[in-house]
Amino acid sequence: MNDPNLNASDTWRVFCAIELPAGASARVTAHIDRLRRQYPPIAASWNHDGKFHLTLKFMGEIPPARVERLSLAADRAISNLSTFNLVIAGAGVFPNHGMPKVLWLGINDPDGQLADLQTRLEEECAQEGFSKEERAFHPHLTIARLRKPDGARELAGAHKQSGFEALEISVSELLVIRSELSSKGSRYTIISSHRLGRGKGVGCRDFTQK
Repeated sequence: MNDPNLNASDTWRVFCAIELPAGASARVTAHIDRLRRQYPPIAASWNHDGKFHLTLKFMGEIPPARVERLSLAADRAISNLSTFNLVIAGAGVFPNHGMPKVLWLGINDPDGQLADLQTRLEEECAQEGFSKEERAFHPHLTIARLRKPDGARELAGAHKQSGFEALEISVSELLVIRSELSSKGSRYTIISSHRLGRGKGVGCRDFTQK
């Protein structure tokens, strides 16, 4: 990839994830809206664009020149895998003890296919020279990061008490995504998309485009 607009020192914040379908995103957004109406003054970073991602591998800041290799690894990871279902259910916080900092929704992987995809992704990324994640994979959906302790316990308690009624979703695509942070929230750009159940071949956008 040769882009004259990129400097050798440039890096992109990139991760591999599954994007929730529109109907599921609407359900999660409704859950968030109830909490925000109930606790409006609490300082928290919420999702702003109505799209939610289940992260399988967070790469952090990497040179743009390596993004194409990451997309190739993602494509190999989904090779010969079929679509599968997950269940969004339950509500919790991190850390489990002490001051809550993250609100999350649970992800159930009844057939272990998500875990299989994540393992394959780790292996293929390692083949391209990316470091393996040392921590065990515990899938969850982050919906908020609490920026200050004031009112955090009350908000976290309401989140856990309200729960989240089980919702089944179908997974058919793995995405490589660039995230750009700003004071207005994160801007996400899909770098490449990899559809399950369609055999080999990268379905991707121009790696140099935003």
